[in-house]
Amino acid sequence: MNSFNRYSLFYGLSIASALAFLYFNFLGNARLGGWCLMGVFISLAIAFRGNATLKGFSYTSTILAVISLAMYYPENFVMVGGFKLSKLMVPLLQVIMFGMGTELSLKDFANVLRMPKKIIVGVVCHYTIMPLVGFIIANSFNFPPEIAAGIILIGCSPSGLASNVICFLARANLVLSVSVTTVSTLLAPFLTPLLMKWLGGAFVVINFWDMVWDITKIVILPIAAGLAFHYLLRGRSKLLDKAMPLVSMVGIALILVVIISAGRDNLLKVGGLLILVTLIHNLAGFFLGYWSSRLLKFPEEDCRTIAIEVGMQNGGLASGIALTMGKAATVGLAPAIFGPLMNVTGSTLASWWHNRPPDGKTEASEPSSH
Repeated sequence: MNSFNRYSLFYGLSIASALAFLYFNFLGNARLGGWCLMGVFISLAIAFRGNATLKGFSYTSTILAVISLAMYYPENFVMVGGFKLSKLMVPLLQVIMFGMGTELSLKDFANVLRMPKKIIVGVVCHYTIMPLVGFIIANSFNFPPEIAAGIILIGCSPSGLASNVICFLARANLVLSVSVTTVSTLLAPFLTPLLMKWLGGAFVVINFWDMVWDITKIVILPIAAGLAFHYLLRGRSKLLDKAMPLVSMVGIALILVVIISAGRDNLLKVGGLLILVTLIHNLAGFFLGYWSSRLLKFPEEDCRTIAIEVGMQNGGLASGIALTMGKAATVGLAPAIFGPLMNVTGSTLASWWHNRPPDGKTEASEPSSH
Protein backbone atom coordinates (compact mmCIF):
# COMPACT_ATOMS: atom_id res chain seq x y z
CA MET A 1 0.00 0.00 0.00
CA ASN A 2 1.50 3.35 -1.01
CA SER A 3 1.74 6.32 1.34
CA PHE A 4 -1.24 8.07 -0.26
CA ASN A 5 -3.56 5.14 0.42
CA ARG A 6 -2.14 4.64 3.89
CA TYR A 7 -2.75 8.24 4.89
CA SER A 8 -6.09 8.44 3.07
CA LEU A 9 -7.43 5.75 5.40
CA PHE A 10 -7.18 8.25 8.23
CA TYR A 11 -9.37 10.72 6.35
CA GLY A 12 -12.00 8.00 6.28
CA LEU A 13 -11.46 7.31 9.96
CA SER A 14 -11.90 11.01 10.77
CA ILE A 15 -15.22 11.05 8.90
CA ALA A 16 -16.36 7.92 10.75
CA SER A 17 -15.34 9.49 14.07
CA ALA A 18 -17.25 12.68 13.19
CA LEU A 19 -20.39 10.68 12.42
CA ALA A 20 -20.02 8.75 15.69
CA PHE A 21 -19.60 12.08 17.53
CA LEU A 22 -22.88 13.36 16.06
CA TYR A 23 -24.63 10.06 16.82
CA PHE A 24 -23.63 9.94 20.48
CA ASN A 25 -24.51 13.59 20.98
CA PHE A 26 -27.92 12.94 19.41
CA LEU A 27 -28.40 10.17 21.97
CA GLY A 28 -27.29 12.52 24.73
CA ASN A 29 -24.16 10.53 25.53
CA ALA A 30 -21.62 13.37 25.56
CA ARG A 31 -19.01 11.28 27.41
CA LEU A 32 -18.57 8.89 24.51
CA GLY A 33 -18.96 11.78 22.07
CA GLY A 34 -15.86 13.42 23.54
CA TRP A 35 -13.68 10.43 22.66
CA CYS A 36 -15.07 10.47 19.12
CA LEU A 37 -14.29 14.16 18.71
CA MET A 38 -10.75 13.52 19.86
CA GLY A 39 -10.60 10.70 17.31
CA VAL A 40 -11.57 13.15 14.56
CA PHE A 41 -8.59 15.41 15.28
CA ILE A 42 -6.07 12.61 15.88
CA SER A 43 -7.07 10.96 12.58
CA LEU A 44 -6.73 14.27 10.75
CA ALA A 45 -3.34 14.90 12.37
CA ILE A 46 -2.05 11.61 10.97
CA ALA A 47 -3.70 12.14 7.58
CA PHE A 48 -2.20 15.62 7.23
CA ARG A 49 1.29 14.12 7.59
CA GLY A 50 0.87 12.59 4.14
CA ASN A 51 0.13 15.87 2.38
CA ALA A 52 2.85 18.48 1.84
CA THR A 53 0.32 21.33 1.80
CA LEU A 54 -1.51 20.24 4.95
CA LYS A 55 1.47 18.90 6.90
CA GLY A 56 1.78 22.15 8.83
CA PHE A 57 -1.67 21.59 10.34
CA SER A 58 -0.77 18.20 11.84
CA TYR A 59 0.45 19.55 15.19
CA THR A 60 -2.44 22.01 15.37
CA SER A 61 -4.91 19.15 14.89
CA THR A 62 -3.17 17.23 17.68
CA ILE A 63 -3.54 20.26 19.95
CA LEU A 64 -7.26 20.43 19.11
CA ALA A 65 -7.54 16.76 20.11
CA VAL A 66 -5.92 17.59 23.46
CA ILE A 67 -8.30 20.51 23.97
CA SER A 68 -11.28 18.26 23.20
CA LEU A 69 -10.07 15.85 25.87
CA ALA A 70 -9.76 18.68 28.40
CA MET A 71 -13.22 20.09 27.62
CA TYR A 72 -15.00 16.75 27.96
CA TYR A 73 -13.00 15.22 30.82
CA PRO A 74 -11.54 18.16 32.81
CA GLU A 75 -11.64 16.32 36.13
CA ASN A 76 -8.81 14.06 34.92
CA PHE A 77 -6.40 16.94 34.33
CA VAL A 78 -6.77 19.07 37.44
CA MET A 79 -5.40 16.72 40.09
CA VAL A 80 -3.87 13.24 40.03
CA GLY A 81 -3.50 11.38 43.32
CA GLY A 82 -3.59 14.60 45.33
CA PHE A 83 -1.02 16.29 43.07
CA LYS A 84 -2.16 19.45 41.27
CA LEU A 85 -1.12 19.21 37.63
CA SER A 86 -0.87 23.01 37.47
CA LYS A 87 2.40 22.64 39.42
CA LEU A 88 3.93 21.13 36.29
CA MET A 89 3.37 24.21 34.16
CA VAL A 90 6.33 26.34 35.22
CA PRO A 91 8.83 23.43 35.01
CA LEU A 92 7.45 22.54 31.56
CA LEU A 93 7.85 26.13 30.38
CA GLN A 94 11.40 26.16 31.70
CA VAL A 95 12.15 22.99 29.74
CA ILE A 96 10.68 24.57 26.58
CA MET A 97 12.77 27.71 27.06
CA PHE A 98 15.83 25.56 27.73
CA GLY A 99 15.14 23.91 24.38
CA MET A 100 15.01 27.32 22.73
CA GLY A 101 18.37 28.15 24.32
CA THR A 102 19.96 24.97 22.93
CA GLU A 103 19.00 26.13 19.42
CA LEU A 104 20.67 29.52 19.84
CA SER A 105 24.27 30.50 19.24
CA LEU A 106 26.32 33.67 19.46
CA LYS A 107 25.79 34.02 15.70
CA ASP A 108 22.09 34.67 16.37
CA PHE A 109 23.01 37.61 18.60
CA ALA A 110 25.49 38.86 16.00
CA ASN A 111 22.56 39.16 13.58
CA VAL A 112 21.28 42.06 15.69
CA LEU A 113 24.34 44.02 14.60
CA ARG A 114 23.92 42.96 10.96
CA MET A 115 20.33 44.16 10.55
CA PRO A 116 19.47 46.33 13.55
CA LYS A 117 16.83 48.44 11.78
CA LYS A 118 14.68 45.47 10.74
CA ILE A 119 14.96 43.77 14.13
CA ILE A 120 14.15 46.99 15.99
CA VAL A 121 11.10 47.57 13.76
CA GLY A 122 9.95 43.98 14.29
CA VAL A 123 10.30 44.18 18.08
CA VAL A 124 8.76 47.66 18.35
CA CYS A 125 5.79 46.63 16.17
CA HIS A 126 5.36 43.50 18.27
CA TYR A 127 5.34 45.33 21.60
CA THR A 128 3.09 48.18 20.42
CA ILE A 129 0.57 46.67 18.01
CA MET A 130 -0.41 43.57 19.97
CA PRO A 131 -0.66 45.19 23.43
CA LEU A 132 -2.70 48.14 22.09
CA VAL A 133 -5.02 45.93 20.03
CA GLY A 134 -5.49 43.72 23.09
CA PHE A 135 -6.25 46.78 25.23
CA ILE A 136 -8.83 48.06 22.72
CA ILE A 137 -10.52 44.65 22.50
CA ALA A 138 -10.55 44.19 26.28
CA ASN A 139 -12.27 47.56 26.70
CA SER A 140 -14.70 47.04 23.81
CA PHE A 141 -16.32 43.81 25.01
CA ASN A 142 -18.07 43.12 28.29
CA PHE A 143 -15.77 40.36 29.55
CA PRO A 144 -15.22 39.72 33.26
CA PRO A 145 -12.16 41.73 34.38
CA GLU A 146 -9.78 38.78 34.75
CA ILE A 147 -10.64 37.36 31.33
CA ALA A 148 -10.18 40.83 29.81
CA ALA A 149 -6.77 40.99 31.52
CA GLY A 150 -5.87 37.71 29.82
CA ILE A 151 -6.53 39.29 26.41
CA ILE A 152 -4.11 42.10 27.27
CA LEU A 153 -1.59 39.61 28.68
CA ILE A 154 -1.36 37.62 25.46
CA GLY A 155 -0.87 40.91 23.61
CA CYS A 156 1.99 41.89 25.94
CA SER A 157 3.83 38.57 25.55
CA PRO A 158 6.87 37.99 23.32
CA SER A 159 6.83 36.34 19.90
CA GLY A 160 5.65 32.77 19.66
CA LEU A 161 8.29 30.07 19.15
CA ALA A 162 6.22 28.61 16.29
CA SER A 163 6.73 31.81 14.29
CA ASN A 164 10.11 30.60 13.03
CA VAL A 165 8.57 27.51 11.43
CA ILE A 166 5.76 29.57 9.92
CA CYS A 167 8.26 32.07 8.48
CA PHE A 168 10.21 29.23 6.87
CA LEU A 169 7.04 27.87 5.24
CA ALA A 170 5.98 31.36 4.12
CA ARG A 171 9.29 31.96 2.24
CA ALA A 172 10.08 34.79 4.63
CA ASN A 173 13.39 35.90 6.19
CA LEU A 174 14.17 33.11 8.64
CA VAL A 175 17.22 34.80 10.21
CA LEU A 176 15.18 37.95 10.87
CA SER A 177 12.42 35.81 12.37
CA VAL A 178 14.77 34.02 14.79
CA SER A 179 16.37 37.36 15.73
CA VAL A 180 13.04 39.09 16.46
CA THR A 181 11.80 36.10 18.47
CA THR A 182 15.03 36.00 20.47
CA VAL A 183 15.17 39.74 21.20
CA SER A 184 11.46 40.01 22.07
CA THR A 185 11.80 37.00 24.40
CA LEU A 186 14.86 38.42 26.15
CA LEU A 187 13.07 41.76 26.62
CA ALA A 188 9.95 40.08 28.03
CA PRO A 189 11.01 40.16 31.73
CA PHE A 190 10.94 43.96 31.57
CA LEU A 191 8.44 44.89 28.84
CA THR A 192 5.67 42.38 29.61
CA PRO A 193 5.26 43.46 33.28
CA LEU A 194 5.57 47.13 32.31
CA LEU A 195 2.90 46.91 29.61
CA MET A 196 0.63 44.79 31.82
CA LYS A 197 0.94 47.31 34.66
CA TRP A 198 0.08 50.14 32.27
CA LEU A 199 -2.65 48.51 30.16
CA GLY A 200 -4.00 45.73 32.36
CA GLY A 201 -3.79 47.31 35.80
CA ALA A 202 -7.41 48.46 35.60
CA PHE A 203 -8.59 44.84 35.33
CA VAL A 204 -6.36 42.98 37.80
CA VAL A 205 -3.71 43.88 40.37
CA ILE A 206 -0.27 43.66 38.76
CA ASN A 207 2.77 43.27 41.00
CA PHE A 208 5.50 44.53 38.68
CA TRP A 209 8.57 43.09 40.42
CA ASP A 210 6.95 39.74 41.13
CA MET A 211 6.13 39.42 37.42
CA VAL A 212 9.67 40.48 36.46
CA TRP A 213 11.10 37.69 38.61
CA ASP A 214 8.54 35.10 37.44
CA ILE A 215 9.36 35.77 33.77
CA THR A 216 13.09 35.82 34.50
CA LYS A 217 13.02 32.37 36.08
CA ILE A 218 10.72 31.02 33.34
CA VAL A 219 12.56 32.59 30.38
CA ILE A 220 16.01 34.07 30.99
CA LEU A 221 17.57 31.48 33.31
CA PRO A 222 16.50 28.42 31.23
CA ILE A 223 17.58 30.10 27.95
CA ALA A 224 20.98 30.90 29.50
CA ALA A 225 21.30 27.28 30.61
CA GLY A 226 20.29 26.10 27.12
CA LEU A 227 22.84 28.40 25.50
CA ALA A 228 25.56 27.00 27.80
CA PHE A 229 24.44 23.50 26.85
CA HIS A 230 24.73 24.43 23.17
CA TYR A 231 28.42 25.21 23.53
CA LEU A 232 29.43 22.67 26.16
CA LEU A 233 27.49 19.52 25.35
CA ARG A 234 25.49 19.93 22.12
CA GLY A 235 26.25 17.16 19.64
CA ARG A 236 27.68 14.90 22.34
CA SER A 237 24.21 13.70 23.28
CA LYS A 238 22.41 13.13 19.98
CA LEU A 239 19.46 11.54 21.71
CA LEU A 240 18.90 14.67 23.80
CA ASP A 241 19.30 16.91 20.74
CA LYS A 242 16.57 14.99 18.93
CA ALA A 243 14.35 14.77 22.00
CA MET A 244 14.19 18.50 22.82
CA PRO A 245 11.78 19.53 19.99
CA LEU A 246 9.46 16.63 20.89
CA VAL A 247 9.65 17.48 24.59
CA SER A 248 8.74 21.09 23.76
CA MET A 249 5.69 20.05 21.73
CA VAL A 250 4.50 17.66 24.43
CA GLY A 251 5.09 20.36 27.04
CA ILE A 252 2.93 22.86 25.17
CA ALA A 253 0.16 20.26 24.83
CA LEU A 254 0.25 19.50 28.57
CA ILE A 255 0.16 23.19 29.47
CA LEU A 256 -2.90 23.68 27.28
CA VAL A 257 -4.77 20.70 28.70
CA VAL A 258 -4.15 21.88 32.29
CA ILE A 259 -5.26 25.48 31.54
CA ILE A 260 -8.34 24.41 29.57
CA SER A 261 -9.36 21.90 32.25
CA ALA A 262 -9.00 24.48 35.04
CA GLY A 263 -10.95 27.13 33.12
CA ARG A 264 -13.53 24.91 31.43
CA ASP A 265 -16.58 26.39 33.21
CA ASN A 266 -15.47 29.95 32.45
CA LEU A 267 -14.72 28.98 28.85
CA LEU A 268 -18.23 27.58 28.39
CA LYS A 269 -19.66 30.95 29.46
CA VAL A 270 -17.56 33.18 27.20
CA GLY A 271 -15.95 30.71 24.79
CA GLY A 272 -17.61 31.72 21.51
CA LEU A 273 -17.03 35.43 21.96
CA LEU A 274 -13.52 34.90 23.35
CA ILE A 275 -12.57 32.81 20.30
CA LEU A 276 -13.90 35.58 18.03
CA VAL A 277 -11.96 38.40 19.71
CA THR A 278 -8.84 36.24 19.88
CA LEU A 279 -9.12 35.71 16.13
CA ILE A 280 -9.52 39.47 15.61
CA HIS A 281 -6.46 40.08 17.80
CA ASN A 282 -4.36 37.57 15.89
CA LEU A 283 -5.40 38.71 12.40
CA ALA A 284 -4.90 42.37 13.35
CA GLY A 285 -1.33 41.51 14.31
CA PHE A 286 -0.67 39.92 10.91
CA PHE A 287 -2.30 42.78 9.01
CA LEU A 288 -0.79 45.71 10.92
CA GLY A 289 2.63 44.09 11.16
CA TYR A 290 2.73 43.53 7.39
CA TRP A 291 1.60 47.00 6.40
CA SER A 292 3.78 48.75 8.99
CA SER A 293 6.84 47.25 7.32
CA ARG A 294 5.42 47.88 3.84
CA LEU A 295 5.16 51.58 4.69
CA LEU A 296 8.87 51.48 5.57
CA LYS A 297 9.53 49.98 2.11
CA PHE A 298 10.97 46.74 3.43
CA PRO A 299 11.40 43.82 0.98
CA GLU A 300 8.40 41.52 0.68
CA GLU A 301 10.07 38.66 2.56
CA ASP A 302 10.82 41.00 5.49
CA CYS A 303 7.24 42.28 5.51
CA ARG A 304 6.01 38.70 5.76
CA THR A 305 8.43 38.02 8.59
CA ILE A 306 7.38 41.02 10.66
CA ALA A 307 3.70 40.22 10.04
CA ILE A 308 4.21 36.72 11.43
CA GLU A 309 6.40 37.87 14.32
CA VAL A 310 3.82 40.47 15.36
CA GLY A 311 0.78 38.20 15.02
CA MET A 312 2.15 35.10 16.77
CA GLN A 313 2.52 35.25 20.56
CA ASN A 314 4.05 32.96 23.18
CA GLY A 315 0.78 31.62 24.57
CA GLY A 316 2.58 29.10 26.79
CA LEU A 317 4.52 31.83 28.58
CA ALA A 318 1.35 33.91 29.00
CA SER A 319 -0.39 30.88 30.49
CA GLY A 320 2.52 30.38 32.88
CA ILE A 321 2.35 34.02 33.97
CA ALA A 322 -1.39 33.61 34.59
CA LEU A 323 -0.62 30.61 36.78
CA THR A 324 1.98 32.50 38.83
CA MET A 325 -0.68 35.18 39.34
CA GLY A 326 -2.98 32.46 40.70
CA LYS A 327 -5.49 33.09 37.91
CA ALA A 328 -4.90 30.26 35.42
CA ALA A 329 -8.66 29.55 35.11
CA THR A 330 -9.48 33.14 34.08
CA VAL A 331 -6.47 35.20 32.97
CA GLY A 332 -5.06 32.05 31.36
CA LEU A 333 -8.03 31.43 29.04
CA ALA A 334 -7.23 33.91 26.25
CA PRO A 335 -3.61 32.66 25.99
CA ALA A 336 -4.84 29.05 25.91
CA ILE A 337 -7.14 29.88 22.98
CA PHE A 338 -4.64 32.12 21.19
CA GLY A 339 -1.97 29.40 20.88
CA PRO A 340 -3.91 26.81 18.83
CA LEU A 341 -5.75 29.53 16.88
CA MET A 342 -2.57 31.29 15.75
CA ASN A 343 -1.19 27.97 14.52
CA VAL A 344 -4.26 27.50 12.30
CA THR A 345 -4.18 31.03 10.91
CA GLY A 346 -0.39 31.09 10.70
CA SER A 347 -0.25 27.79 8.81
CA THR A 348 -2.95 29.01 6.44
CA LEU A 349 -1.11 32.27 5.80
CA ALA A 350 2.16 30.38 5.29
CA SER A 351 0.52 28.10 2.72
CA TRP A 352 -0.85 31.14 0.85
CA TRP A 353 2.53 32.88 0.79
CA HIS A 354 4.48 29.71 0.04
CA ASN A 355 2.74 29.47 -3.34
CA ARG A 356 3.44 33.16 -4.01
CA PRO A 357 7.23 33.63 -3.85
CA PRO A 358 8.52 37.12 -2.94
CA ASP A 359 9.52 39.39 -5.83
CA GLY A 360 12.60 38.15 -7.59
CA LYS A 361 12.31 34.64 -6.17
CA THR A 362 11.46 31.52 -8.12
CA GLU A 363 9.20 28.71 -7.05
CA ALA A 364 12.21 26.58 -6.37
CA SER A 365 14.07 29.15 -4.30
CA GLU A 366 14.63 28.58 -0.63
CA PRO A 367 13.28 30.82 2.15
CA SER A 368 15.62 33.67 2.93
CA SER A 369 18.39 33.19 5.44
CA HIS A 370 20.19 36.48 5.06
